[in-house]
Amino acid sequence: MASNSITLTGNLTRDPELRFTTGGRGVASFGLAVNRRYQVNGEWQEQVSFFNIVCWGDLGENVAATLTKGSRCIVSGRLEQRSWETNDGEKRSVVEVIADEVGPSLRWATAQVERTERSGDFGGGSGGSSGGSSGGGRSPDPVYGDEEPF
Repeated sequence: MASNSITLTGNLTRDPELRFTTGGRGVASFGLAVNRRYQVNGEWQEQVSFFNIVCWGDLGENVAATLTKGSRCIVSGRLEQRSWETNDGEKRSVVEVIADEVGPSLRWATAQVERTERSGDFGGGSGGSSGGSSGGGRSPDPVYGDEEPF
C-alpha cells in the first residue's frame, strides 16, 4: 500500500495568511524553510528547502492565531499536487503540504498551550466529519471518538 506522509521542522518564512471559503471554513497558508547542514571534506555545507503549508479548519485558525514569521514549528501532513491554468493560458503546478498537525518546536523555545473549544471541524483537510452522532449534535472525532484527546 502506498503512503504519502511527511514531517518537516523549520521556520515560517511569512506570517500565516488566514482566509475563509464561501462556506465559512478557515484555511491558513504559510511558507516553511527547512535547513539541512552537512559536512563535505570537513567543511560545513548548508542547504535550504522551501515548502508551502496549507492548514484547513480549526487547525488553520489556530495556526494563524499562534505562529508568526520566524517561528520554529513541526508540521506533519501529506504532499498534494495542484494544477491550474493562468488567464494567459499557461499551465501551472505546485506541490503543497496539507497539514494534519502543526506545533511549535520546543528544542530552543518554550510554549504555553491553551485549549480551544472544538467546533466539530477536525482540521486536516480531509473534507469534514464522517457521519454518526454523539450527544450535543457533534460528530465524534475520527481518531478519539467521544473521548477527549487530553
